[in-house]
Amino acid sequence: MQVEYVVLVNQEDRPLGTLEKMEAHERGVLHRAFSVFVFNKSGELMLQKRAEDKYHSPGLWTNTVCSHPRLNEAVMQAAHRRLLEEMGFDCELKKVFSFIYKADVGDGLTEHEFDHVFFGTSDDLPNPNPEEVGEWKYMPLDEVIADVSKHPEEYTVWFKIALKQVTKHVESQDEMF
Repeated sequence: MQVEYVVLVNQEDRPLGTLEKMEAHERGVLHRAFSVFVFNKSGELMLQKRAEDKYHSPGLWTNTVCSHPRLNEAVMQAAHRRLLEEMGFDCELKKVFSFIYKADVGDGLTEHEFDHVFFGTSDDLPNPNPEEVGEWKYMPLDEVIADVSKHPEEYTVWFKIALKQVTKHVESQDEMF
């Protein structure tokens, strides 16, 4: 398995160097990340269930794609790369906001991320990478919110945190783009 690195950042998202991804999660060090939320033309959110072999949060539902950009890789470019690598399709993306969070994800690992959030719209069917994704589905946002409230243990920590801000953003917009 190839060793992956994350870009360490300060509170203003300025790069401070890199650290091996697993060590960054063991130490809970702030690093750059992104989350992609793809909606179909009916306004339903594409969710993915993380593959059972993922090193943390396996088998949990989450947003369409989430990952980390590589050193000197633009965050938008990384979002498109991972959308293709994980879900097998690409679409236009728009950055909508960023936020910082820190959360225990179990097994002695902590996500501490400066997370850039992107929205996309597509009716294309994904062709998910089974090493990344166990299942996928579209759900209306109000049903996602209700299900997260009813079954929070079935969703990733970062998705539950981001969902509140995503909902506020969607409600304040006349359209996604």
